[in-house]
Amino acid sequence: MGRDADTRHGGGDRTAAGDGGTLPLPPGTWTLDHHHSSVGFEIRHLGISKVRGRFGEVDATLVVGRTLDDCSVTATVALGSVDTGNADRDAHVRAPDMLDVERRPEMTFRSSRLRGAGAEWAMDGTLTIGEVSREVSFTAEFGGLVDSVLDDRRHCGFEARGEIRRSDFGLGFGAGDALLGDVVKVQLDVQFVEPEAPGA
Repeated sequence: MGRDADTRHGGGDRTAAGDGGTLPLPPGTWTLDHHHSSVGFEIRHLGISKVRGRFGEVDATLVVGRTLDDCSVTATVALGSVDTGNADRDAHVRAPDMLDVERRPEMTFRSSRLRGAGAEWAMDGTLTIGEVSREVSFTAEFGGLVDSVLDDRRHCGFEARGEIRRSDFGLGFGAGDALLGDVVKVQLDVQFVEPEAPGA
């Protein structure tokens, strides 16, 4: 493969070293590895336990520039792909009295600022659900940069965590408001694939 099998700490002249200048990754547009990425959430039920779920249809792009100001993350989540492990509950979550996926088919995120160094990062940006947009922040841990034996491409990994209040996005659930918490915790475990070299 012509590269070290494990490059978790960067290295090589192709990596834009994250010494405060930018992310510790080669510059370019990185695409999401859909098979090894997930977006999950949890919300309190009756105030005493948590319901967890995930979204099955997610796309994202990571642009790595020469400086952090040139780096960005964009993501789109199909709200109709919600999966809590219970088909009847999922159908109710999609219904007009909850997410109303006919009116709110997508949730999108666009970063406005990335900051950090080494393994610890933070990301600010705009989250839009339906017609409502709010500023949100995520903490992120850089998992490393490695060669994949599956596609002979380098993959990088991040874990990100944050929380939103559904009331901030107009997600009132009617009678369900008495059952479900307002705070929704969001967990992202994502892999991005290095851009192909020109002429590859």
